[in-house]
Amino acid sequence: MPELPEVEVSRLGISPHLENQRIEKIVVRHRQLRWLIPQDIHLAEGLVIQSIRRRAKYLLLDTELGSIVIHLGMSGKLHIVPSDTPVKKHDHLDIVVSSGACLRFNDARRFGSCLWQAVGQPALSVFSNLGPEPLTDDFDGKTLFERSRGKSVAVKNFIMDNKIVVGVGNIYANESLFLAGIDPRKPADKVKKKDYLALGQIIKQVLAHAIQQGGTTLKDFAQADGKPGYFAQELRVYGRLNQPCVNCIKPIQSVTIGQRNTFFCDNCQK
Repeated sequence: MPELPEVEVSRLGISPHLENQRIEKIVVRHRQLRWLIPQDIHLAEGLVIQSIRRRAKYLLLDTELGSIVIHLGMSGKLHIVPSDTPVKKHDHLDIVVSSGACLRFNDARRFGSCLWQAVGQPALSVFSNLGPEPLTDDFDGKTLFERSRGKSVAVKNFIMDNKIVVGVGNIYANESLFLAGIDPRKPADKVKKKDYLALGQIIKQVLAHAIQQGGTTLKDFAQADGKPGYFAQELRVYGRLNQPCVNCIKPIQSVTIGQRNTFFCDNCQK
């Protein structure tokens, strides 16, 4: 599943092609994705895309009347192609702009979504109860420590909770906890303040570096230009079951936490 760095890389990739361009037409081939694509999406036709933002794992294409809200789901991909590019299987949505470029949304599993957020209307339910963005000043280790008090949930699940902080997905939670030397199974309220202070900075660094590297390519993710992300080449624990730890050479272990594979070194992480 594309995580925050992959979504941010997609935003950076498509923005130069779409910002300040007029939407000439929106072609919906399959309206039923995770949710039905609303007819109101066509209100954006004829309007200029003023900016492209990211909130959590959602991309927002802003116009004067509202925003097209896109989520990549499990396998969604965004590509910039010439508007006359032949359609492939699972190409569900085109947004064609005045330059002749086309933003094409391909989603084999149809777990992605495309919604419409009108200006002046209540925020869509997908934006309710979201925590701070991890790469902003609104998030730090002190906040993690304060919100962890009384929480007996495993610390890995805690930092993956979008109500606590958005966008720390499974891959990056594994990597961040390893670098912080924190056992992912440890109850959140048993982690010391000094460890949370370090973890907050590490989460920022891991996500920022993943964005710089173009995201993580495991199965489905590719950048908007079709190139893979390279952060996977630097993974220290994720997906490395029974391989030697990069620090102590003991074999990496794996357990299931919150129905997700969790990789860690029981020697380096306490």
